[in-house]
Amino acid sequence: MKEILKANLPLRQEIVDRLEELDYTPESLRDAITEHESDWRDENPSLYCGTYAKYNGGDLSGLWVDLSTFGDYDDFIKFCKAYHADEEDPELMFQDYENFPREWYYESCMGEETWDKIAEYIRLSELHDKEAVDAFVEWGGESLDRFEDCYCGEWEDEEDYARHIVDECYDLDRIMGNLATYFDYAAFARDLFMCDYYMDNGHVFRHY
Repeated sequence: MKEILKANLPLRQEIVDRLEELDYTPESLRDAITEHESDWRDENPSLYCGTYAKYNGGDLSGLWVDLSTFGDYDDFIKFCKAYHADEEDPELMFQDYENFPREWYYESCMGEETWDKIAEYIRLSELHDKEAVDAFVEWGGESLDRFEDCYCGEWEDEEDYARHIVDECYDLDRIMGNLATYFDYAAFARDLFMCDYYMDNGHVFRHY
């Protein structure tokens, strides 16, 4: 009996019918697998999708799914269910994860709110240094809509950022004259990072 490439789904009529309910055909599922299977070289957020029924039966078969390849949550869930259409009502089991924060990983099917966080994480990681986004989340900034307001860029150290602030906001030569050369940037940096800013591996954030 013919099978759908990689999904190992026998092309029985009941499986074809299930695929149609999920807006797939055997041909479009083959194409979708090619599109959505994770490519490790890209280091995109990914989940390994199996099912509880297979796992409980000693079957670990599934697919590493690249989350960045989906437009929305419903498309992601439909694809995962289509991949496991050999089960009448597959209970999805995400057995492992890669390249997104641990606190957003759930073995059972994630909700749309968590999906939205990961989608925003993907968007920000494409626009900014992924390391900076990870630092923001680790610091406690799960509300990623504040990231771009808080992120101040990458700097060599705290004093380097303090010099930037002084150059941007103050005219020391006008204010202090010849004494400007004696300005204590290290002390100013200590004051800035005591309350208003924090730095993680060179990435500077404004407290909110």
